[in-house]
Amino acid sequence: MTENPTRRRPGSRSLPPWSLVAAGVVAGGLIGGGYGLLKPPVYTATSYVIAVPAERSDTSTALGFAQAYGRVATQPAVLAEAQRRAGVPAGTLSESVRTATSPDAPMVAVSATSERPARAAAMANAVAAALTEQADASKKATRVELLQFSRAVRPAEPSSASAGVTTLVGAGAGGLLGGLALLVRPGRREEPGTVHPAPLPGPAIAADVHSRL
Repeated sequence: MTENPTRRRPGSRSLPPWSLVAAGVVAGGLIGGGYGLLKPPVYTATSYVIAVPAERSDTSTALGFAQAYGRVATQPAVLAEAQRRAGVPAGTLSESVRTATSPDAPMVAVSATSERPARAAAMANAVAAALTEQADASKKATRVELLQFSRAVRPAEPSSASAGVTTLVGAGAGGLLGGLALLVRPGRREEPGTVHPAPLPGPAIAADVHSRL
C-alpha cells in the first residue's frame, strides 16, 4: 500500500498564523532602518521677513501683501536674483525653497533644505534678501515695506527622520502588511484521505426510529 504524498506526516506542524505579522514587522524594520542609515541627512534653515505698513497704510494692507509676497517668493524673477547670492542654480532653489505665511501676522517664512547645513542657510537668506529687494522696488505703489526680521542660521541638527524613526515606521508598515496578508489568505483545505466520524442522530430522530421497530 502506497502512502498518500499529500497526507500530512505525523509530527509535522505548520507555522502559526501570527508568524506572518512577525515576519512583516522584522522585514519592515530592517528595510526602514537600512533606509535611514543609507539616506543622507537633510537640514532645514528658515529666514523670516515682515511686511511693515508705510504712511497712509494700515496693518490689514500689510497682512494682505505679506500673503502675496509669500506666493511670489519662489517665482523665477525672485530666484534669478537669489541664485547669484546663494551661488546655486535657480532650479536648485526652486526645488529646495518653500515659503509659509500666517493669517494673523504679516510675516513670511522662507525655508530651504539641503544636505549641507551652511548651504541651507545661505539659500534661505538669499531668497529672503531677493524678496525684500523686489518689495522695496514697488513700496511707493504698495505703501508696504518688507524688512528682514530674522536671518537663517546654520542648523545644528538634521530635519530628516533618524534611523530609529524610520525603523519604527518600517516595522509598523510591515506589521500592517503582514496582518492584511493574514486576513486575505485562503482558508485551510481539508487533506485528502481524512475520515470524518458519522454524525450521531439527535434524540428526536432516535426516538422515532425506536417506535417504528
